[in-house]
Parts: sequence; C-alpha cells; structure tokens
Amino acid sequence: MRILVTGASGAIGSALAPALASAGHSVRALARDPARVRCEGIDEIVTGDALTGVGLDAAVAGADVVYYLIHSMERTAPGAGSFADRERVSAANVVAACAHAGVRRVVYLGGLVPQGRVPSPHLASRMAVEDSLLAAAPEAVALRASIVISEASRSFRFLVRLVERTPFLPLPSWRDNRTQPIDGRDVIAYLVAAGTSPDVRGRLSLDIAGPDVLTYGELVRRISDGLLLDRPPIELPFALTPIASVVASAIAGEDVELVGPLMEGLGGDLLPRDDRAQRVLPVRLHRLDAAIERALRDWEAGEELAAR
Repeated sequence: MRILVTGASGAIGSALAPALASAGHSVRALARDPARVRCEGIDEIVTGDALTGVGLDAAVAGADVVYYLIHSMERTAPGAGSFADRERVSAANVVAACAHAGVRRVVYLGGLVPQGRVPSPHLASRMAVEDSLLAAAPEAVALRASIVISEASRSFRFLVRLVERTPFLPLPSWRDNRTQPIDGRDVIAYLVAAGTSPDVRGRLSLDIAGPDVLTYGELVRRISDGLLLDRPPIELPFALTPIASVVASAIAGEDVELVGPLMEGLGGDLLPRDDRAQRVLPVRLHRLDAAIERALRDWEAGEELAAR
C-alpha cells in the first residue's frame, strides 16, 4: 500500500512509519520541517502544513491510506487561535485533500471520551476532529486511547518527571478516577492493523486500551515502583488549579499548554466504551507493569534517569 503519515516527527508517527515500512508498505511523510523527521523507513518527505494547507495535495496524491496524527496543543504565536480552532482547520484541510485525491482509508488517533459527563475542551476538540475525519473516506477508523505508556509519550514523561523530582506523591481529588493505560507498542500494532487490515469496512470508532484498569493514584504509584522510589503519598482534597498546573509543568520541564489540558481531562473515569477493537483488530496486549518497565528502559537507553 501507499501510505501517508502526518505527524511523523511525533511520538506515535515516528514509531508507526518504520512499522509500516517493515510490513512492506511504501511510506510518505508530511512535515513542516523535514529535518525533524528522523525515523527510518520513509521513502519520501513532503514539506507542508495541514493548518495552512500548503503541500497537502502533493502529500495525499496517490495515497491508499492517510494517517492523521496531528495535534495542536503546542505553544503558538499570539493571534494564532485556540488549539480547537487549529485542529478544526487542519482536519478540514486534510478532509478536503483526501476527498480530492480519492483516498480510500483514513486513520485517526484521538483520546478516550468520558461517559456521562461533559468532556474537557481538548477532548471535545478530539471528538470534533474524529467526526470530521470519519467522513473523509469510504473506510475510516478513529482510535481512542487513554494515557500511552512509552518513552516518547509526553503524558507518560510528565508523570515520570513529577515522581522523580518531588519528595512525595501529590494525589489530587481525581486520584480515585479510573483509567486504562495502553502500551505504546500496542498502540502502534492497532494503528498498523487499522490502516492495512482487510477486515475494516465502512467507518469505525474504536476505543483501545490495555488490560489493566486502575485509578490515577495507582498509576502514579506503579510508576514510582518502576523508578524504584518510595515516595510517601499525600492525598489532596482538591483538584489541581491552573496555577498548580503551571508549577507542575515547571517541575517536569513540560509545556503548560500540554499539562493544563491533560489535567482538565482527569475529572472523571476515562475508560473504553466496549471491547470492539479487540474483535475487529485483534492485538496481543502488554500488561501495565511490563509497559512501564519497557518505557523506562527505552528512556534510559538515551538519557539517564536520576531515580534509577
């Protein structure tokens, strides 16, 4: 197959492109800065930008499958619009390009959506992008995931840095809300299957998750165990405020543009709606402790972790 991967310089795209190439597919990438695309297996890099539409037609031309792995939560210049505005425009541009080129299949990776409560702004934006992309091709697959456990996952790295750099485990009021993290390797396996499986027909929205259901407080403790740390937990009677998000971002060395929306999404359970993904796209799943240990080992291969 001829496959276009957008977001190939990101954590997911940079792992997906080599996996697709290893499976025998021809992989093209779209990138604003080709120098940032450093993964193997890409046959061609097209310089372009989904937000402006520049280069999209050339990137999409001839593609059988388009992966949409673009998120717009990075820091931008004043007047550039909200991340929801940027995501809406980027998705609309890709939809138009796919329709013009007659792309058969589009695959999107978004986030799990809370059931029975209003989603946070960034999760609501993911839902809007999903709706747009599901109409982009005769076959379209939207995958929804919670926290991805991998060395390159910014959410996971944020949690690791907080545990590593604080003398205790601050557990706000959302500590008892449940989630179902997924190993980064399993996300890639799902994405490869979603783009290449002959069993995909029509338009699908599937929730993907690991086998372990746990609270956010338990997740933080499991990361602490993986780091070989014994941090005393402190249960806070409130959720983190915007000011606290700024402080946490500074401690972890992460952009508040990522941390703020991440914290907003923790106000309730984030669990899959059902297990249809396993029936349509069967993937062997890794348990959480194995995922954490693998992610930390991969991290240490390029950068020392002070806690280990």
